[in-house]
Amino acid sequence: MLEIFSDPGDTKVTTLCSNKRNSTMLSERLTMKTSQPRPLDYVRVTALLFAMTFAVSACSSTAGATSSTAIESPTESHAPVEAVDLAAGEQDAPVEVSVSGDDGVGVTFREITLAPGASTGVHCHYGQLVAVVSQGSLTHYADIYPSGVHVYETGDSIIEGAGYRHEGRNEGNENVVLWVTYIIPEGKPLAETDLSHCDA
Repeated sequence: MLEIFSDPGDTKVTTLCSNKRNSTMLSERLTMKTSQPRPLDYVRVTALLFAMTFAVSACSSTAGATSSTAIESPTESHAPVEAVDLAAGEQDAPVEVSVSGDDGVGVTFREITLAPGASTGVHCHYGQLVAVVSQGSLTHYADIYPSGVHVYETGDSIIEGAGYRHEGRNEGNENVVLWVTYIIPEGKPLAETDLSHCDA
């Protein structure tokens, strides 16, 4: 946008140029405001007309240059874009994810498979974990549950917070497959097995 002013409160000329790929849009808006009637001398009129001509020609040349060197938009790709939902789950309550770290936060995506009888071992996290049970039934032991245990079935989602001790076990007869996203402060392990660093 190019704005040209003559005397304050007298005349304002605004030239607005807008260019889009494949088509050039040129919009010129001239707004004349006069604070009070008074005679204009030839010098002011000539200067104003020169300024208007310069602004319009500059906008036109810019528009022409932009349209001739247009860059193809990534949204107009002829190659197909594919998206595959690997696993999906729901939560009955709102989900808030908030993790901070002095050196930033890392995001890691993992597929975890627990064979029948396998366990993650008791551990905790420095950040948060969001997971979906893609296959099987995961038995989750933690003090956050009234009974101390909860079973997550295929299609269930799991949200684990920071600090508390917990363990996941496969107590069924088929593999348990988890799709897990870890949001952990940089420099910290995805799972902390030294329980002295976990909440009691």
